[in-house]
Amino acid sequence: MKRIDNILSNDSYKSYIRYIENKEKNRKFCCHGMEHCLDVARLAYIISLEENMGIDKELIYAAALLHDIGRAMEYKDGSPHHETGAEIAEEILLHTDFSSDEIKTICHAIACHKSESDGDELCSLLYRADKLSRCCFSCEAYDECYWDEGMKNQTIRY
Repeated sequence: MKRIDNILSNDSYKSYIRYIENKEKNRKFCCHGMEHCLDVARLAYIISLEENMGIDKELIYAAALLHDIGRAMEYKDGSPHHETGAEIAEEILLHTDFSSDEIKTICHAIACHKSESDGDELCSLLYRADKLSRCCFSCEAYDECYWDEGMKNQTIRY
């Protein structure tokens, strides 16, 4: 997946991920670094295959690897991570071989990944994988988490 390698080797991407991981190194709740992004990518791809969605693997991985990149700006100035994340992702994706239409698709999924109701398949997939990536059933901060009970993962689904 050459285009995914282009994201992973992008200096801005690496810098943002390091910044997020550094800000969250003592966080007791779910984190948003590389491990989480890869979990989301792999889950989204599995769901896409099992549900015969037909979404391109590299679109899934690009959206998942970039979906929380805006957390860096959220930590810096309080910007909503999904909105700034789409802007940052576009800058990074311009240095890959994704087409302009693919970049729009990926950035839209990032911008709307906080809600499943957008109607866009990649957005919905990203939202679901993001939530399913959390191991609430074994979390030490379970009782302190702000997620309501209905959102917490009590089992492994994929």
